[in-house]
Amino acid sequence: MNHNAKQLYEKMVDFRRFAVVLLAVGAYFYLGVVIPSETKVMKDLYMMMAATSGSLAGSVLFFIFSNQCQTRLMEMEEGREYLMKK
Repeated sequence: MNHNAKQLYEKMVDFRRFAVVLLAVGAYFYLGVVIPSETKVMKDLYMMMAATSGSLAGSVLFFIFSNQCQTRLMEMEEGREYLMKK
């Protein structure tokens, strides 16, 4: 098996994991904004919305990176074999 295909596959899996974690973090911050509370200050809401937006943007970015890695693996002979094997 080609060493480059293995590294590319591992990057694809890592990028997908990062994306899922950032998606969960973004959802957590979003719940903090949505759930009503009497002690919330507008500054805190804006910070949580910024964290939500940043996390979701990062998640989308990592999903795009993962998709690019998968596309490059599909173009390689060894990459296709590696994807089918796993």
